[in-house]
Amino acid sequence: MRERLLFLCHRIPYPPDKGDKIRAWHMLEHLAGSYDVELGCLVDDPADLDHIPTLRRTCSVVEAYLTGTRRAAAARALLRWRPGLPLSLGWFHEPRLYAWAQAGLAARRYDAVFVYSSAMAPYAAGPLGPRCVLDMVDVDSEKWRAYAADARAPMRQVWAREARTLLAYERRMAAKFDRTLFVSNEEASRFKALAPECKGRVDHVDNGVELARFDPELPSANPYAGGPPAIVFTGTMDYRPNIDAVTWFAREVMPRLVAHGPRFHIVGANPTAAVLALAALPDILVSGSVPDTRPYIAYAAVAVAPLRIARGIQNKVLEAMAMARPVVASPEAFEGVRARPGRDLLVAEGAADMAGCIQKILNGQHAGLGQAAREAVIAGHDWRSTLRRLDAVMRPEAVRQDIMA
Repeated sequence: MRERLLFLCHRIPYPPDKGDKIRAWHMLEHLAGSYDVELGCLVDDPADLDHIPTLRRTCSVVEAYLTGTRRAAAARALLRWRPGLPLSLGWFHEPRLYAWAQAGLAARRYDAVFVYSSAMAPYAAGPLGPRCVLDMVDVDSEKWRAYAADARAPMRQVWAREARTLLAYERRMAAKFDRTLFVSNEEASRFKALAPECKGRVDHVDNGVELARFDPELPSANPYAGGPPAIVFTGTMDYRPNIDAVTWFAREVMPRLVAHGPRFHIVGANPTAAVLALAALPDILVSGSVPDTRPYIAYAAVAVAPLRIARGIQNKVLEAMAMARPVVASPEAFEGVRARPGRDLLVAEGAADMAGCIQKILNGQHAGLGQAAREAVIAGHDWRSTLRRLDAVMRPEAVRQDIMA
């Protein structure tokens, strides 16, 4: 009889169409090969409820609950506000899911517990069982610290408080779980520096990319219809770091590329009013949601990741590299990627540097960059390889030992 695993995550992991869901799905699918998985998750998009039958083919039990609108989640966060605790815990609170998880834990139904994101750690309060792993993915408190540094009052104080209280909470959870995972060695090292008392409990599992799906040899139609050279950015366009990235690129980098006549295509769901407004600028196109981002990557002259606020490994970078496209990334977007700048992709800091790198690519320099990019991803970010580290973490002998530093 197979061991039973409780898998908790803050967003339904299917379909794997955005960063956190991609990682959660691949981990869930992989663990389901060894465990009888019971999944508990939240659903922020009602359309995703249609995918529960797919999850039930992977998991023995699926408990999924709608979180409601953003406004409802914000109200819930404020109602559950407590001194010293981050607001994000209330944002992801769902009493029915909590009761279900607690009942299973109290009955000792599980041989192992895997919690995806620190926001879900409260659901695993109490006795956890013999193997308890928390995947924080990123040092999320550092994201809020970056938000605070770039904000005005009163939001500066709100984000600063969230950064401070969330870091304290992350440290408490890392001390509680047998292992706490991050998306890269760099992110794990950052947390160890912030929480030195937990360094013996911290590990990392790199993100991967589905190489068979992001394959440049797969046939597709050119979405640009043979127009000017296309520069593409892909990502969910109501996410603040993505909004900041495309706004900065459109206003600061694109004017430096006029002589080359490229067009900047912003491809991703839920563009905000600020993103839609960028389409009024010369040579900026906002596509919104598309059925498949791969053709937009495949036929782009350059894929860019000009993020200035970033944590962990950027899937948009891995996917573009897997599609053998020349990639120009900011240092923040490059962090955690197992590749060599100048050989596998170009890393540029500042508008002038980024425009210069793109100009060289459009001029025909770096002709081998795309192929080198795919080879780097095959070597360093194949899910089949990266998830072997997860197997090692989940082995009882790997996590039951006394690892207090």
